[in-house]
Amino acid sequence: MADSWNTDTGEAVYRSWDAVKNLRVKVRIERVTSSAVLSQHLKQEVLSQQDRGSIELESLTLQCQTGDNEEELELGWQEKLFSEYEMELFKNKAACLTPLDQQYHGEVKALRRAKGRQNQRLFTHTDHDRYTSCLPLHQMQNSSDILTTTKSGPTSLAERMATIRHRWQNRRTKDSSIPKSKIINWEPSEEFVKNSHVVSKAMQTMHIMGDLGPPGRLGHKENEYLLCTIKTDGSGTVVIKPDFNKGREPYRIVTEGEKREVWRLTVENISTAMKPEEKEWEQNTYKNMYVRHKDYLNSLVGQDFEMLPLGILHYFMNGEIVSAQGFEYDNLYINFFMELPNNWSSLPSQSLSRVTQTCQTKTQGKENVAFFSHPFSFEAFYVSEKESEKTVPQWPVLYFKVLSLDSWKRHRTEGCGYVLFPAIPGNHKVTCHTWRPLQMGKVSALRRFFIGGSPELEDHSYVRIPGTFKGERLSRIGFPTETTGSVTFNLNCIQQATSFVDAALSKESRQKGFCQLGECCQQRAVSTILEAFHRARRKMQAARESFHKELNNTTSQLQRSTMKKSRQGSNYNLPFPSNPTLTIL
Repeated sequence: MADSWNTDTGEAVYRSWDAVKNLRVKVRIERVTSSAVLSQHLKQEVLSQQDRGSIELESLTLQCQTGDNEEELELGWQEKLFSEYEMELFKNKAACLTPLDQQYHGEVKALRRAKGRQNQRLFTHTDHDRYTSCLPLHQMQNSSDILTTTKSGPTSLAERMATIRHRWQNRRTKDSSIPKSKIINWEPSEEFVKNSHVVSKAMQTMHIMGDLGPPGRLGHKENEYLLCTIKTDGSGTVVIKPDFNKGREPYRIVTEGEKREVWRLTVENISTAMKPEEKEWEQNTYKNMYVRHKDYLNSLVGQDFEMLPLGILHYFMNGEIVSAQGFEYDNLYINFFMELPNNWSSLPSQSLSRVTQTCQTKTQGKENVAFFSHPFSFEAFYVSEKESEKTVPQWPVLYFKVLSLDSWKRHRTEGCGYVLFPAIPGNHKVTCHTWRPLQMGKVSALRRFFIGGSPELEDHSYVRIPGTFKGERLSRIGFPTETTGSVTFNLNCIQQATSFVDAALSKESRQKGFCQLGECCQQRAVSTILEAFHRARRKMQAARESFHKELNNTTSQLQRSTMKKSRQGSNYNLPFPSNPTLTIL
């Protein structure tokens, strides 16, 4: 009867602000093949034969009752409709074990006394039914197969990826303490899902079922099929499978067994639309509720930006150790710590020393690069003093040491360096070159290669200026060192301060204080201008040199051509005289 079917049987998710109890669904099933087609065919033959009379036509009409071939019902949310099987089950009080079964027993008795039931083939399982969680296997697993006649399973790509993961798991790792477990579980149990996945909100479920057995044989469990499932989480989300038809072709249901009958399924949303005035009132109610909730949150948090007292600088840095390159050995890691000068402090819970992970190097061009991508954050406070208003504050220093670790757990110092905290807020990418102490002689090199270890600094601040140094000049003559690789940092700095100058100070001193704070910015601007000037000057010199070279080549070519033609006795009009005189400005 139908050449085209709706094969899109996936779930559809809807969002509604209305209560789910107002949901109304119309479900219609209709037999397409087998006895229905045969009855209609016989009916057409009887109508075409006028000499048979009306008695035979009436007998044929009685055999083709509408309830056997099609049925249509309007259902509400969690509305219970009993099947023929449940009518026989709950009429016996001895089979009712739970209070819900006792309630169904009373409802079935009332229906039998009324001698009327609005449904024949269509019925429902509500959220509290014992059958909602214990549906037969062919109804739960093959609910989509009934409609689409296709079976879902893992794709070939997923199976191959699982095989690759198993191969990697079978390999021996350096750390034998790592447990070997299956990454993919193709058949997870309900307990496994509850323990391993994020727990979602509790969903209320309603199943719309159909008894698609032959006429006169209703009430058998093997003929019951799951037609539609509706779920909601109580917060306005409604999930329905399959989706409403919305004017599209009906779904196809193929029954099991010898006859393989085909049924048409149509699901429509017939919920009453909200009136415009009711919709406007509801929107205003929600809007007022959100405004009140926003005011409540603002009263808890506050709308004023946190202001620091005068003379305090709040310094916050989000940093990243990007990479290290140019070092002798592999498996590098970095130990770094922050040094706070005078008048600087940090939170007591904040650690000033940290260590990165061990990273293997990767060949990139001519260098071996270790990509750490290790993030870190640091927060500090600077408190100015009135006596030191005329001096620029000293910025914290990040000292770091690059070390290597081999398979024998031997540690070697590969390089030392430091990074001064940027005085200008914003993003800064800094590449710091390192060096390490060197002990002269072959014995030290052999010890470093075979035994590990190397000379180290007792005071790591000696990389810059030791904290114990109090002289005017620091001399490192006679201290052997070796230049090693470099480390790249990515620093994002934020500064917050009201002012380093008291409002009671004079205008001149206040202006002087602001100039001191912006001295780094001015130096950066001046250096930028000078670099641009030097680049332009180098480009001009290069252009002038190329012009001189090209002009000299042209002059020499003309001289050689003139001398050659003069020997041949020919006269030529040359653009330049034989002995040109060039004047270059």
